[in-house]
Amino acid sequence: LEECRVAMIGSGGVYRVGQVAFHHKDDTSVRAIPVDSPADQLRTSHFAYDMTAARRDPNVVFPLRALRELADAGEIGTLADEAIAFMGGIYSQRRLHEELIPALTAEIERLDPDVVLLVPV
Repeated sequence: LEECRVAMIGSGGVYRVGQVAFHHKDDTSVRAIPVDSPADQLRTSHFAYDMTAARRDPNVVFPLRALRELADAGEIGTLADEAIAFMGGIYSQRRLHEELIPALTAEIERLDPDVVLLVPV
């Protein structure tokens, strides 16, 4: 791992200040979030879990701080420039397969990582 470029995908509905919040179940949109984003610039919007802890510290569902610390310590090689967020809880299997999976795949291909960390909520 110390030689790998790592990307992260999180399903906790995290977005950055200035981006549009996730808005309803079956929202299949994705957000690209710079990995150097400070926690006070991250927000959560999700209908399917209690967001109290995530709103206090988004790192509980979108652990950018921990990944930056691992990279700084040399435990992982580098981080992709952006992490990808989406809102889990998509009930429509059709929309999942036709919309979300292709969008996530395109983002990961764009980031060109060696390893992808999926953080489910």
